Amino acid sequence: MRWILYLVKCVLAGFVFMQLYFALQIGLWVSVDPSSTAFQRAERWRLCSWHWTCSVQSKWTPYDKISNNLKRAVLVSEDDIFFQHKGVRVEDMQKAWERNQQHQQNSSPGKKGKPALRGGSTITQQLAKNLFLSSEQNYFRKAQELVITGLLELLLTKQRLFEIYLNSVEWGEGIFGIGAASARYYSTTPANLDREQAAALASALPAPKCFDKAQYCYRGSIHYGARQEFILENMDRVALAPIATPAKKAK
Repeated sequence: MRWILYLVKCVLAGFVFMQLYFALQIGLWVSVDPSSTAFQRAERWRLCSWHWTCSVQSKWTPYDKISNNLKRAVLVSEDDIFFQHKGVRVEDMQKAWERNQQHQQNSSPGKKGKPALRGGSTITQQLAKNLFLSSEQNYFRKAQELVITGLLELLLTKQRLFEIYLNSVEWGEGIFGIGAASARYYSTTPANLDREQAAALASALPAPKCFDKAQYCYRGSIHYGARQEFILENMDRVALAPIATPAKKAK
């Protein structure tokens, strides 16, 4: 019995230290840009293995150098009330849970499927997963994602969260961040993206690898042309947070 109690204490201590590591790392990102994410490193290994040269592209772009067209388009595509919620959209998660439960029930008997953890994620939740976690889907990983989401919302501003997201999200095979994506697809900078270009890039986010292979590509229910039209129609209704400026000293 004593060794079981000791084992439980070790597991709890490991969990606490892991959360402290996440908190310290996130706190550092208040002023330091992340060099890479767990997802980027996994993709680099998948694409390049031990090779010194690699086709992975990434270029950091400050928040105020990114077109508002792109910011609005991404919000429509991924999380239209990002600047209003606290990191989690409970109603969306509940709908995703119910949808996935139904999918599991309709699956063939005896066929082992992946855990039903698809959909309902906010931008902060996606960022938590990309920054620290593997692509493996299970309930422990989802719980850890929620803890990291809370830490991100607590320690970083919404603007900073969105800046890190736009600079780390995948936009095609080996293409990470809006700096690399705007150069790859349109030979321009993030500041100069027009509405159509921004909507096209935002439409890619649910299935970026597919977008990289063809301009119009189906993956499940995703059709980039239709998504681009929807995004264009709704870009003006989403709200952006004002760019933070240093406070002026009182005279």
